[in-house]
Parts: sequence; structure tokens; C-alpha cells
Amino acid sequence: MGNMIRNVAVVSLSSGIIGEPGVRFEVEIGLRRLEAYGLNVRFMPHAMKGLEYVRAHPEKRAEDLLQALRDPETDMILCAIGGDDMYRLAPYLFDRGELAEAVRDKVFLGFSDTTLNHLMLHKAGLNTFYGQAFFPDICELGPDMHPYTKQYFEELIATGTIREITPSNVWYRERARFDRDQVGKQLPALPNGGFELLQGPPVFSGKILGGCIDSLYDMFSGERYPDMPAMCEKYRLFPDAGDWRGRILLLESSEEKPSPEKYRQALEYLKEAGVFGAVSGVLAGKPMDETYAEEYKKLLTEVIGRPELPVVFNLNIGHAMPRCIMPFGVTARVDAEGQVIRFGE
Repeated sequence: MGNMIRNVAVVSLSSGIIGEPGVRFEVEIGLRRLEAYGLNVRFMPHAMKGLEYVRAHPEKRAEDLLQALRDPETDMILCAIGGDDMYRLAPYLFDRGELAEAVRDKVFLGFSDTTLNHLMLHKAGLNTFYGQAFFPDICELGPDMHPYTKQYFEELIATGTIREITPSNVWYRERARFDRDQVGKQLPALPNGGFELLQGPPVFSGKILGGCIDSLYDMFSGERYPDMPAMCEKYRLFPDAGDWRGRILLLESSEEKPSPEKYRQALEYLKEAGVFGAVSGVLAGKPMDETYAEEYKKLLTEVIGRPELPVVFNLNIGHAMPRCIMPFGVTARVDAEGQVIRFGE
């Protein structure tokens, strides 16, 4: 990629929240912001059908994704939001090679449960962008998008890529209410500490892959959906150890704020899958509201059990606001001392 974005397709691949009447005012805020950039925005046929319909029709969600990928006019596929049952799209994307056939070189942006889409698209050979979505970022209720979030979104639509990531100097707690009376209300900013090297050398490189640790946990545990691990196994959605060789693993935690026990179990699953023996480094996002930050840091070094493997914590990626955008599948050079991650040659 490397071109200016003009035409954006919004997809609801997991939750159908943006189709609910109660959030119409928020969707309109986001739409106005996108149109102010001169972008042509279209919502794919099933994106606005609401929670119940979208939940009941994984095949329609898959259809929307395939259609957006095939459409020569679409430059960017923007995910509405995450959710929790993305795995149910797999049969409609892989049974007859549909996804591989539909993939074209375009920008795909999403995070959270969209982690599974990133892994599906990785399998189909498309490099994607992780870290922001339409509803949580573009539809931000404050006077504007958060400045740090906005900076990365603007770079992506202007150039089709991201050159480097540096830390945000502030962060925000989760908004307590999303009612109409919150429109225009700025969240109070708290000082942010920057990238934190937990262990290993400060400079390392590799292509980044990964996402939300809760979603990765669900790929191995049948706790949330009993059929999910078998489905992920059947379609080999989680890359094998060989595919992780030399890559950098990205992990960030959701608004569910996984308990330290669950975080530990997720890391154990990744360890058993051979990930930590293969990767060249680990990047971990700031947890929402900084909940369990100290516990997570301790667990990362403890469970990984490779003191020479670089682990960097507190990136502004994932569920804590504001959020950068991280390119997957492009060589990244992390410099924890210099507080920068640079992409590409």
C-alpha cells in the first residue's frame, strides 16, 4: 500500500451495535468526521442491521467482507467495532477458498475481536492495520477525535501506510457514559509514561502480528464459546510456530480487563503453541484504565521465561485510549530507548 484513501467501506464483522437506533447520533458524528476528510463512505449491506440480525447471520457478515475486498473502488475496509464471535465467519471465508480469491491490496483497519479477521487475512496473504475502529475512535463523543488517535488515522488515509509510532504524552480513562449529553465533553487527560522495556535488548526488529489477548485466549479456551477452539483448529486460524519465527508478537487486553489468572492462562496457551520460542520480541499495550498493569508486567516476564527476549510494555495500542495504528506484516524496528517504532525500509 502507499496510496491516498478515497473510498471507505464500513463493515460490522462482529457486533452489530452501529445499527441500533440508540447510537444513531454517535454514528452520525463519525460519518460527518469521515466526510470532512473528503472520504466517500458506504456502509456495507448488513453493517447497519443491528445487534440481533448481525449476531444471527455470520454468513452475511462474511458476504460484506468479501464484497468490500472484491470491490475495485474500495480503498479501505474500516471495521465498525469488535465483539466476540468473529470465529463464526470462518466456514464462509475458507470452505471454498472464498477469502483467498477475494483478497486485493487494500487497507483493512480494526482491533479487539477483529484480531481473528487479522489472522484470517494474514493467512490469505494480506497485510493489515491494527489499532482503531469506526465506532470507538471516529465516533468519539468529545469535541473531536483524540489528537493522538487522529494523527495516526490522518496519516493512514493520506498515505495508505504508517511510518513510525511514538508514545502519546497523555492517556484517558474509559468514558463512564455514552449518552447524548456527553457529546462535546472532553475526557480529562492523564500523563503517560512512554514505552517501558521490561527485559531484553532495547532494539529489535521483525514483522508484527497478534492483537487482543482475550480473543487469542478464546481461540484456545472453550469458556466463552465451546465450539470456538475446534473451529479455530479446523481452519488453522492461529499461525503455527514456524509462522511466528522472527516476528514480533503484539498483545493488548480488552475492556473486560482480564484477571491476572486469565492473563497468565492466555500467556501459557501462547507458550504451548510455541510462540515465545519463535518470536524476536513482544509488544504489550497499556491496559484500559491501567487496571492490572503491574500484574501483567510481572506475568509477561515470568511466563515467557526467556530473559533475553525483548518485552516492551505500555504501548498506546488497543483498548486504552488514545490509540495508534500498527501495520502488520511490515518490517518494524523497535527502539525502546529512543521511544520509537519505525516501519519499512
